[in-house]
Amino acid sequence: MKHKKMMHLALALTTLFALCAFVGHGFAEKVEGNVNNESIAAVSVGLNHIIGLKADGTVVASGDNSFGECDVDSWANIVAVSAGSLHTVGLKADGTVLAVGDNYEGQCDVGSWTDIVAVSAGCNHTVGLKADGTVIAVGDNHDGQCDVGSWTDIVAVSAGLNHTVALKADGTVIAVGDNYDGQCDVSSWTDIVAVSAGWYHTVALKADGTVVAAPDNGIDECDVSSWKDIAAVSAGGQHTVGLKTDGTVIAIGSNEYGQCNVQSWRDMVTVSAGDDFTAGIKKDGTVAVSSNTVRRVDSWMDMKAISAGDLYAVGLKKDGTVAAVGLNELGQGDVELWTDIAAVSAGTAHTVGLKADGTVVATGDYYGQCDVDSWTDIVAVSAGCEQTVGLKADGTVVAAGKNEYGECDVGSWTDVVAVSAGIYHTVGLKADGTVVAVGKNEYGECDVGS
Repeated sequence: MKHKKMMHLALALTTLFALCAFVGHGFAEKVEGNVNNESIAAVSVGLNHIIGLKADGTVVASGDNSFGECDVDSWANIVAVSAGSLHTVGLKADGTVLAVGDNYEGQCDVGSWTDIVAVSAGCNHTVGLKADGTVIAVGDNHDGQCDVGSWTDIVAVSAGLNHTVALKADGTVIAVGDNYDGQCDVSSWTDIVAVSAGWYHTVALKADGTVVAAPDNGIDECDVSSWKDIAAVSAGGQHTVGLKTDGTVIAIGSNEYGQCNVQSWRDMVTVSAGDDFTAGIKKDGTVAVSSNTVRRVDSWMDMKAISAGDLYAVGLKKDGTVAAVGLNELGQGDVELWTDIAAVSAGTAHTVGLKADGTVVATGDYYGQCDVDSWTDIVAVSAGCEQTVGLKADGTVVAAGKNEYGECDVGSWTDVVAVSAGIYHTVGLKADGTVVAVGKNEYGECDVGS
C-alpha cells in the first residue's frame, strides 16, 4: 500500500506544481461510449489514462497526460498497446516498439528493440517478448523485476507494479521482482493459458476456465477460487476483473472508486483493470469504463474552450453545454446539466460557469467559493484554489470563498477589464493597463504595483 500511496502523492504534487490548478470519487457511474467516437480493437488502462488501439493500427488516448503518456496521435501500424503507470508502450507490426511518457527509470528506452511479439508496461518498467521466446526488459530494477534475461520458451508476459510474470509454453508460470506480498508465488501453477500481474497480486486463467491468484492469503482481490467459465482475466491495482464466456464481467477486490461496478456489462470482448478503474470493449467496438475517477470519454467534441483544474479538466462545447474528465471527488465535475454557458473556469477542486445571461453557476469543493447564485451582470469568471472571482460589466469585481489571506478583498476595485484567481491571491487588469492584486504575498506574487 505504501508504494501506491506514494505514487498517487507524487502524481498529485507534480501536477499541482506544474499546473497550480489538472480521471474522482463522488458518484458511481458506469461510462459507456468510445474514445473520440472511434471503434476500438483493444484497450489498456494505466494509472490515470486509457489507451485504445484502433482497427487501422492508430492509437487514441484519454485521461491524465502530465508526463506525455497520451501523446500517441502520430502512432501508426500498431498491433498492441500497453499502458503503464505513467507511460505507454506500442508494438508495431514490424516488431519494433514505441514508448511515450515518464522515462525517469528508462522505461521508455525501447527504441532498439526488434523481433518483439508482445509488450507489457508496468509501473516503471517495460517488458518485451521476443519471437524466439526470450524476454527483454528496461526500466526500474530495484526489486529485480527486469531480471528476465535467462527466460526461455515464454509465450506471454505481464508487468505489474514491481514484479514481472511470464507464461511458459508448457502452461507453467515464472515470476521475478517484488514478492513482499507473495505475488511471485506462482511456481506451483499448471495448465495456465493467460497471466496478469497487478500492483500487488498475480492472476492466472486456467485451461478449464477457472482462475488462480497469488498471494493465496485471503486478500479480497485474490478471492477468485469460485470463478468459472472465464475467458480472460486482468489484475488491477487492488482488484481483479474476469470476462466470462457469455460476455458478462465479474470483479472482486477494492471498490473504493467504483472499479468493480461491472455487473451490468454485456457483450464484452475484452477487459482491462487499471489502478482505480476498469475498462472493457464491447462487440460493437465501443468502450465501457467503470470508476468514479473516470468520466465520459466520448463527449469531447465540438469544444470551444477548455480549463484545467487540479487533476481534472473542463470543456465548454459550442452548444453551451459542459463536459468534464478527471478527478471528481468533491463534485467538481458535476457539470452535465449546465446549459447556456459562455465561459468556464476550473479551480483546484471547484468549477465555475458563466451563463450567457450574466449569471454564474458553480460546483465542487465548498469553502463558500460556490456561493455565486446571486451574481448578475458578470462578464468573466476565474476559479482559484478556494475562491471564485467575477468581473462585472461595470468594471467592478466580486469574489466568494475562503478569504484567509485577503484574496477576496476586491470590493474597492474599479475600471477592471480582466481578472485571474490564483491559489491564495487574485489579480486584476485595469483599463489603463495597470494591475492590482490582493492576497498572500509570500513569494511576491502581489508585487504588481510597479
